[in-house]
Amino acid sequence: MHLRLDVNVQKLEAKKLRKRKNKAEEDLDSLKTDYKKLQLSMRTAGLGKTSK
Repeated sequence: MHLRLDVNVQKLEAKKLRKRKNKAEEDLDSLKTDYKKLQLSMRTAGLGKTSK
């Protein structure tokens, strides 16, 4: 009985961790996309260059 409860708790914790991991990966992908858009905008506006 106790072992079954422990297994269920472990399964729930693993599920929560997977959800958090997936969310973190989605957030990272979103940040990468935003960074690429920002870089393109800066390049288009000529802001990323140093003046001589």
